[in-house]
Amino acid sequence: MRIHSQGHDLPRHNCGLFGVCGAERAADLAHLGLYALQHRGQESAGIAASDGRRISCHKGMGLVSTVFADKAVLKSLPGRCAIGHNRYSTTGSSRLLNAQPLCVEFKCGPLAAAHNGNLVNAAALRRAMEQDGSIFQTTSDSEIVLHLVARAPAGPLPDMIAHALSKVAGAYCFLFLAPDELIAVRDSMGFRPLCLGSLGGATVVASESCALDIVGAEYVRGIEPGEMLVLGAGGMTSRRLPAAPRLAMCIFEYIYIARPDSRIFGTMADKVRRAFGRRLAEEHPAGADIVIGVPDSANTAALGYSEASGTRFEIGLIRSHYVGRTFIDPHQSERDLKVHLKFNPVTGVLKGRRVVVVEDSIVRGTTLRQLVRLIRRAGAAEVHVRVGSPPIRFPCFYGVDMSTRKELIASSHTVDEVREFIGANSLGYLPVEGMLRTVPAPADMCTACFTGDYPTAVPEDFQKERFDAQHAGVR
Repeated sequence: MRIHSQGHDLPRHNCGLFGVCGAERAADLAHLGLYALQHRGQESAGIAASDGRRISCHKGMGLVSTVFADKAVLKSLPGRCAIGHNRYSTTGSSRLLNAQPLCVEFKCGPLAAAHNGNLVNAAALRRAMEQDGSIFQTTSDSEIVLHLVARAPAGPLPDMIAHALSKVAGAYCFLFLAPDELIAVRDSMGFRPLCLGSLGGATVVASESCALDIVGAEYVRGIEPGEMLVLGAGGMTSRRLPAAPRLAMCIFEYIYIARPDSRIFGTMADKVRRAFGRRLAEEHPAGADIVIGVPDSANTAALGYSEASGTRFEIGLIRSHYVGRTFIDPHQSERDLKVHLKFNPVTGVLKGRRVVVVEDSIVRGTTLRQLVRLIRRAGAAEVHVRVGSPPIRFPCFYGVDMSTRKELIASSHTVDEVREFIGANSLGYLPVEGMLRTVPAPADMCTACFTGDYPTAVPEDFQKERFDAQHAGVR
């Protein structure tokens, strides 16, 4: 069996949003919030702040600590309202021109926007706008919404934004910052999470509740699917976009994307992941001596597996947090080296033992293949891999970077073929039915990457770099 070996095991994240209105030095709070959301995007970071008259913005490539290494930068972002963004590109390449927030001047004045999600009709909208004379500065689908806002009938900004969003399809949470108001909106299907918090007299919104914790804000509630919050001097108002035919909250937020200490779609991610691990142990028991997780994101599911199986949980792999992500290197040999640099087996734990290795998910299987080899070289007698999600067989078009079937090992290979490729003694996935029995609202979840049941129409030619292919001259 021959399997294409380039790629990565885990799905890459989407983006992180943080907004605050009514606080002194709002940019400082946004800076802290972005640190808590760093796991959602590591390619670029940015903050836009409003002092009531003008909007100031700073953004750059890299981690929050890199982009805001010069503390003087935050002092250049005055005002009581601010929005922040951590980016991982799912549409548009990883370049500075695509870093967010996007800041523009249009007929109603300055406006900044930050987006988490993916618009599935973005290519068609962009083509039509370009035929009509529009000029784009980025290759991101987020800019399309700003064009739609500018084209909307003049009126209150919330009305213009609602009009613009009525033209798009797909997944989005947006933060818009005008000089005198901050507007937060979540799509009517609720693909991506967004929550509301309170900090003294200020209001905070964020992709995950862990960002509220870091600034000392109190969690109030999740922002509802299709809800638009308008924050300004007059307080907070809520309005609704037209309802969608169904909800489609991304189940990968529970599986992998969200931090375990975050409340997602109203439930703690840790609670759901432990339940996934327990269900996995029931569905796929293994005669083993110890259970280990692939750090750090699979540790919670591994604990659940340990609890349900009665098999002792151990720390069998140590992860270095000072090595870049394994999927960013262009050559497989470099990726293989990164696996060795990033993970080190604990020989005293593994030697001579039958080991259950719990992983969140498998995209291509290449990193997991390397890890199984490391564990065997450390002396493990047997290696049984258990995956806390079903096989990923279909691409995601809503903000998780799994955009083509050819990169998904389970789309063209059986479970036993995948087991053979990664070199495990056995391999077991959490079945779709078992997964849905463990989440609070199974009927409201999007499981398209497992089942192919997409909640929206999806263009056949959709691909991550579609804009770049059409606009290769843009720099």
